[in-house]
Parts: sequence; structure tokens; C-alpha cells
Amino acid sequence: MDYIKTNKKSWDKRTEIHISSKFYDVEGFLNGKNALQEIELNELGDVSGKSLLHLQCHFGLDTLSWARLGANVTGVDLSSTAIAKAKSLSAQAGLNSHFICSDVYSFGERSQEKYDIVFVSYGALCWLPDIDKWANVVANSLKPGGTFYIAEFHPFYDILSGYSYFHNLEPDIEEEGTYTENDTGEKSTLITWAHPLSEVLNALIAAGIQITRLNEYPYSPYNCFEAMLEREKGKFYLSHKEQDIPLVYTIKGIKHA
Repeated sequence: MDYIKTNKKSWDKRTEIHISSKFYDVEGFLNGKNALQEIELNELGDVSGKSLLHLQCHFGLDTLSWARLGANVTGVDLSSTAIAKAKSLSAQAGLNSHFICSDVYSFGERSQEKYDIVFVSYGALCWLPDIDKWANVVANSLKPGGTFYIAEFHPFYDILSGYSYFHNLEPDIEEEGTYTENDTGEKSTLITWAHPLSEVLNALIAAGIQITRLNEYPYSPYNCFEAMLEREKGKFYLSHKEQDIPLVYTIKGIKHA
């Protein structure tokens, strides 16, 4: 099964649903709301005047939010529907941006551009079969001394959901709807892979990224899993045997000069 073709078809469908959801709140964004979360805003810091590459950008709300904060942004996503929506939102919001329809690996093979920052966030890595190859795309896209940053859902959650924590060559193939509140119930085929935290860290290190920070959080800024409890505004928790489980991790690093 062609995982890129299959997942592209599913994400084209999901984009049509997501664009009108309260979860993404496109109207709020167009009225000036920043779509980024406190975690990445605090940890990545000032992006003004810097070139920023957002890999797996969906329909661009986070990408364009960085543009509002002064970055010169490029977003990449395999969904042609998502990229078309991103370009439309960019025009509506009056923001300068560049969006490219491509899977991560193909983008890495073609692109010669170097960026000050490579940004990845929330629910991105599970769609990739080869994290070493991904890490090389990250490193090759950065200028010497450039910054890599990822905020991602913690793979510990996968165990409680019945999935493998460790990477398997064979993917999980499932028929699912989507995670927004306006899910139509229509299912599509999704192909994903597990990637433990150690695999991600080691891949980045091997690719020439010096890790400067690793953080883990007992909450998610998104209410996108079952039975989550919002104990603080915008912070959703899950417990197992009365103990909070890690739901998000972040990694920050610098490309070796």
C-alpha cells in the first residue's frame, strides 16, 4: 500500500472538515488570534526577521501565526487541499508566506534552501516511516547554527491506547474519522508508525543536531484524546492509576556549525 497516497487522500478529506471546526477556529485566526500554544511560544522565543520552515504544516495556521510574529515562513505539507487552504488563508490575512505541497522526504531531496529555524509540531512524526531520514531533512534544511524545535505528542500515550511504544517496520493501518468536534463519522484509511523518544533524539544527534533542551509535559494544549480533564484553562490532563501521564514533549537543538 502506498502510504503517501493513502495518507494524502485521508488528509485531503480531514482538511475539508477541519477548516470549519471550532477546534481550529479559523474565524478567530482571521480576526487576529494566534494559533500557537504557550509551550512553543515560550520555548522557541523571538522569531522576528528569521526564516522559518514548518514541516507538515497542515493548512498553515501555526505557520501563519509565526509570520504574524515576524518570521519569513515556508510551510510544507503532503495534502494539496491543505496547501490550497493555507495559501487562501495567507491572502485573507494579508500575510507573506510560501507554501509547498510535498511529502517531507521528497521536499528534502529537492530543496536547496537553508533556514534559520525548522519547526515541527503536534501529531507529525507518526506519519513517517523513517525518522533517520526525517532528521537528515531537518539538518540539511538548517543553516549552520540554525535552530530546530519540535513540540510533539508524547509516545507514552500510545501504550495506554494499545499501540506499540517502540518502532516497528510494519505500520498500523486503521480506518478512522478525525479528532475535531465536527467529525462527520466518515472513516478513511490512516497509515502510521510509532517512534519512541530515544529514536527521535538519536536520529537528530546522528544528523548533526546538538540537543540543547528536552522537556516533558503532563498535559496537552489540545483536547484531542478521550477522557481528558481541563484542570487549568487550555491544559488538558489524563491520568492512569491516579498518576498524570506525559502527553507532550519538546526538543530544541542547534545545527553544528
